[in-house]
Amino acid sequence: MVYVLDKNGQPLMPTDRHRKVRLMLQSGQAKVIKRCPFTIQLNYDSGHQTQEISLGIDAGSKHIGVSATTKIKVLYEADVELRNDIVDLLSSRRELRRGRRNRKTRYRQAKFNNRRLGNGWLPPSIRQKIGTHLTVVENICKILPISRIMVETASFDIQKIKNTDIQGAEYQQGDQLGFWNNREYVLFRDNHTCQCCKGKSKDKILNVHHIESRKTGGNAPNNLITLCEICHTGYHKGAIQLPKTVKRGMRFKDAAFMGIMRWAFYEALKQQYEPVGTPVHNTYGYITKHTRIEHNLPKEHYVDARCISGNPDAFPNGEYYYQKKVRCHNRQIHKLTVLKGGIRKQNQATYLVKGYRLFDKVSYQGKGYFVFGRRQSGFFDIRTLSGEKVNKGSLSCKKLKFIATRTYYLTERRAV
Repeated sequence: MVYVLDKNGQPLMPTDRHRKVRLMLQSGQAKVIKRCPFTIQLNYDSGHQTQEISLGIDAGSKHIGVSATTKIKVLYEADVELRNDIVDLLSSRRELRRGRRNRKTRYRQAKFNNRRLGNGWLPPSIRQKIGTHLTVVENICKILPISRIMVETASFDIQKIKNTDIQGAEYQQGDQLGFWNNREYVLFRDNHTCQCCKGKSKDKILNVHHIESRKTGGNAPNNLITLCEICHTGYHKGAIQLPKTVKRGMRFKDAAFMGIMRWAFYEALKQQYEPVGTPVHNTYGYITKHTRIEHNLPKEHYVDARCISGNPDAFPNGEYYYQKKVRCHNRQIHKLTVLKGGIRKQNQATYLVKGYRLFDKVSYQGKGYFVFGRRQSGFFDIRTLSGEKVNKGSLSCKKLKFIATRTYYLTERRAV
């Protein structure tokens, strides 16, 4: 599918008449704007007749499914992988800043409780994902004349997931009812007994241990376990291993994210597109599931988006785009690990290595890859977005052909 813009940059209906597109490019009647998805712009005045195009959006915490369809055929489908490293990066930054303030400004007055949060404030990790959803929709509206937008606003009852029989006042009476804090609840839950040695050490000092690092796992009770002082110290020294039965409990991070972002994303879409004449509607997950099963369609993010668009019977074009949101610039100067002599290695790579930047798109033996690693010797690590390496991650840059400069959204065309 070739996407077409008019002389003023406004989107027209796409075409699959590749021979005509090739002749127009050769004669100078059109020029290439983007390689993936392949987009051209006309160099002459043209009409602006379009069809009704519905854009379905399957919003998610880790993936976004989008599908632009008419009643007859699919015009564009994509599966977008979101960034999930924001929480870890913010935690590392907080640790670095806390250590620097402790060293440089030891007697500075505490400032943790003197800032007001504005109305509608959202955590940076959630705000970044909502921004990615909006950017994906904007990029599609730049190449297709979208007539309406349909978005799925899913809701999750976390209490119901934990206990399917919960009802009524039990929603206000959680597991920690009557306990002062997490520590008191975890000690009571574990019967004030070490979960590693089961009390065999006779150590009366008990600690509440994080199964997964607090930086990424948080302080939820399902991430905490009771250990005696001997087992706790031995575990951090590497002398003791926790039993295999000790595992982190069920995560509800993605469900909580969808509960927070669903209306924020929906309202942002309405504010942005309804003033320009593009209506925005919402639907629900059970309707999408019923439509997918009724039409015997596979479970994929872009297929769900096709059902959301209202045209599940639209004829697919045999391909979809897989996109991955990446971090192109790293502002952290040094690595966190401190080596001998108090030295920390630099964390920022050279901007250009042999003329290539990180995540540049290249061609090798007729296939498209992305630069995931560079060495000053000229041997690069090139991969597909699925992680497939070439030559075990070591290939001379002389064998590569440059295709396109990196962007924040790495795009790969895949067959269905």
